[in-house]
Amino acid sequence: MAKATPTRPEHLRLVEYLLPGCWTVLVGRTDADNDYLSLTLARPDDWWFHVRGVPGGHVILQGTPGEEPDRETLKRAAAIAAYHSKARRAGLVAVSCTRARYVTKPRHAKLGTVQIRKEVVLRVRPAVGEELARHGK
Repeated sequence: MAKATPTRPEHLRLVEYLLPGCWTVLVGRTDADNDYLSLTLARPDDWWFHVRGVPGGHVILQGTPGEEPDRETLKRAAAIAAYHSKARRAGLVAVSCTRARYVTKPRHAKLGTVQIRKEVVLRVRPAVGEELARHGK
């Protein structure tokens, strides 16, 4: 049986950034966006990011299937996650990073709440795509 491709609900407003090397970063703006992005839109091999212990958007890094991002690309996506959180004006921010396959929703949890496994923590300064390019990072 073929799996249906999820269609993006019209009320969602995801933020999209393009990174060098054909990488796309998608950011949820609301709890509903975060649920859809992390649990429906994300492919198992995509990378998932969120600032540790601070409210903010869920971030997905997508590329060509089978291609692995380098550490710099992961740090750029983490910096975008930090920017789209309440830690936007902080110095160094701890960002959790894992494959989307390790992101699950606990039973009866409210929108935007997830559990993660096999995380790696990246310490980055909050920035968006244009700022990263301007500073050569």
